[in-house]
Amino acid sequence: MPKRVYQDWKGNNVFLFDGRLILGGGARSLPITLLLIILPAVIFCVFVASHLRHEFYPYNAGYVIMVVAIVFTILVLLLLFRVSTGDPGIVPRNSHPPEEELGYRYDISPEDDDSRGRQRLPRTRQVMVNGFPVTVKYCNTCMIYRPPRSSHCAVCNNCVELFDHHCPWLGQCIGLRNYRYFVFFIATTTLLTFYVFTISAYNIKVLIEHKHRMEGRALKGLIASVVLMVYCFIFSLFIGGLTGFHFYLICTNQTTYERYKFRNRNNAYNSGCLRNFYRVFCSKVKPSEHNFRAYLQQRLFSEERIEDHRDIVENDL
Repeated sequence: MPKRVYQDWKGNNVFLFDGRLILGGGARSLPITLLLIILPAVIFCVFVASHLRHEFYPYNAGYVIMVVAIVFTILVLLLLFRVSTGDPGIVPRNSHPPEEELGYRYDISPEDDDSRGRQRLPRTRQVMVNGFPVTVKYCNTCMIYRPPRSSHCAVCNNCVELFDHHCPWLGQCIGLRNYRYFVFFIATTTLLTFYVFTISAYNIKVLIEHKHRMEGRALKGLIASVVLMVYCFIFSLFIGGLTGFHFYLICTNQTTYERYKFRNRNNAYNSGCLRNFYRVFCSKVKPSEHNFRAYLQQRLFSEERIEDHRDIVENDL
């Protein structure tokens, strides 16, 4: 039986459901992230929200607290699923080095020629982007000149377009096709931690005001509220700071990778705050360059797309 593309994949990705879902090379951390989200939400609903369900007028208005927590948690999980199980923008790799077609050698030093006068393919070249020179590098693993703003992820073993970083908590690269949903994910998670912290603090206030009922389930609710407040405070310092940092990156049209590696260079991509936000949140998401469920015998069209992609980059060089 012929193989599908995902069964012959060169990267370190993990495929589920016959190639319908693609996880990153660090997918083992994903269950821990799920536990860190679901467990506090369950504790909150069982020990905090359930205690406050009759504390507001009308009598059952407190159920709204639990409903909001559940809706927020489901939204966070859906965004996590979207970020961690899709193609982040993997750049198609070549099946053979371009040196073979362009008359270069890759097994000699840059300054030497072989007997037929062939030189080593340059490792870097410069292209002009918005009037600024930008260096593009040749990837020995993927055997391509990476498009501008792309980088090779050592964990997933893929070149990723508009590479931001590899998220260890999601086990997936963050790039062109999932960055928008990653920002939504961390922003929604930040709001959820603030919500749980605030309601837990209010629950402590209610319990203190009713000391005569401080026994059994109410005491467990007090302990749970304190634990949730501490947990949310610590968690919000990380996730809240990360959210603020990424909003700053969006304002200046930078990626995390560019911010830390090229912080002293001119930014060729900054189009102004509003346009930068529009590009991230309102522009159409680029379709995937890969059909992971296609049979290897049916890859002719995909190979032609790869050749076109490579020709465009090489022409720009």
